[in-house]
Amino acid sequence: MMKYIETFFEGGLWSSRFVIMLAVLGSLFAGFAIFYIASVDVITLVSHTLHYMSTDEAARKTVHDSVVSHIVEVVDGYLLGTVMLIFSLGLYELFISDIDQAHGTKASSKILVINSLDDLKSRLGKVILMIMIVTLFEHTLHMTLSAPIDLLYLGAAIALVGVALYLSHAGEGAGHGDAENKDAH
Repeated sequence: MMKYIETFFEGGLWSSRFVIMLAVLGSLFAGFAIFYIASVDVITLVSHTLHYMSTDEAARKTVHDSVVSHIVEVVDGYLLGTVMLIFSLGLYELFISDIDQAHGTKASSKILVINSLDDLKSRLGKVILMIMIVTLFEHTLHMTLSAPIDLLYLGAAIALVGVALYLSHAGEGAGHGDAENKDAH
């Protein structure tokens, strides 16, 4: 009788992982919504760009600044959509099942294949870092440097981005080296 209860309880406990499907589907839907919004922004961007040639030089400067700002926003939107897609696929692979099509093709190039929670965090962290870099770039487009300290802050922010990229890349290289060393033993 105890063995039956234990088997029943463990089966229910194991099946409870399917609640993750809410997060998988929600993240996937949110990613699609962000891709849609960014794509509509691209269409709007193209329509603004068409007016670039027909305006005078002063208006052209305004259109130029607006277009560059919109491009940065579009890149930011697509990166955020990518985060949601990676998160959705990663949760599915970690809790539900491997995605056989992703493992069987070169097109996946190991980007969407998630083997552990650390792997998911690493992939998301890299994309979030890129979003932060794009957001910093977007803010620098609208920044007015009114005091010398502002220029120092901008330089410090750029230096911190460089350090973050270096550490991200160095951590990636160390992870691959460790995996190769494990395979050799």
